[in-house]
Amino acid sequence: MAAHGKHRRPRRRPVSRGLAFAGTGGVALALPLVVPATAGAAPAAKATAAPAAVTPAAAVSAAQSAVPAAATKAPAAHAYTVVKGDSLSLIAQRKGIQGGWKALYRANKAAVGDNPSLIHPGLELTLRRDSAKAAPAPKKTEKAKTAARKSAAKPTSTGSAERASRSASRAAAPAARPAAVPAAPVAATRYADNLDGWIRESLDIMARYGIPGSYDGILRNVMRESSGNPRAINLWDSNAAKGTPSKGLLQVIDPTFTAYHVPGTSLDPYDPVANITAACNYAADRYGSIDNVNGAY
Repeated sequence: MAAHGKHRRPRRRPVSRGLAFAGTGGVALALPLVVPATAGAAPAAKATAAPAAVTPAAAVSAAQSAVPAAATKAPAAHAYTVVKGDSLSLIAQRKGIQGGWKALYRANKAAVGDNPSLIHPGLELTLRRDSAKAAPAPKKTEKAKTAARKSAAKPTSTGSAERASRSASRAAAPAARPAAVPAAPVAATRYADNLDGWIRESLDIMARYGIPGSYDGILRNVMRESSGNPRAINLWDSNAAKGTPSKGLLQVIDPTFTAYHVPGTSLDPYDPVANITAACNYAADRYGSIDNVNGAY
């Protein structure tokens, strides 16, 4: 059908202008955005939200995590060859073994065997002076402290400024610590100045150095060797003929006393405690324990 002489004017498509926000770090940039207003056109891009402000706690946590933890060093192992007069307790004391003779024995049980008191000259032991210690907690670096102070000085909003100020004040105040109570001094053990007291004091020293032996084993051998006389001396046997007579409660000759002397005791072979501990140290090396000695040794 013929038209009535009217022509439709082409419709102009309106153009919508919008603003899109692009975040760059902590600053938002406004960029013009031209979008055709047609039904098939994509919707206007939504504004990108600015990143949330960093809280003081988060800044401190990030600064602390940036500090590398101190590396834990493994203890170095050293070889040691047993010499005459050695015992596990003496070696542990001289070499500064943490855990004493028991730790040394555990580390060398395969080489020593089932009896820790029986070691022989020439035996190779593995020594570990100390175990690895836990790495200390990392300290805040000066940069981390400065970053934490700056973050605390910039509250995220007007309403949180007062709260941040109060939090900083509380953090600055040192926590109250209870006063340390001094430890009571440990009373020194007193021993009777007789055979019973000498044996008991010797047993306590032997326990510290890992030297085996019992009260009955020591008493039995003392009564056989000297009848309990700390000044006893043998001037007629083969040792006396060589110029080294047996002396003291357990009749120890001077070379044996010197070789098996226990640190912390007297250097006088007639001293009852020094004589007993040296003799028991020798018996442990030679026979496994003074308890295994039932005759001349």
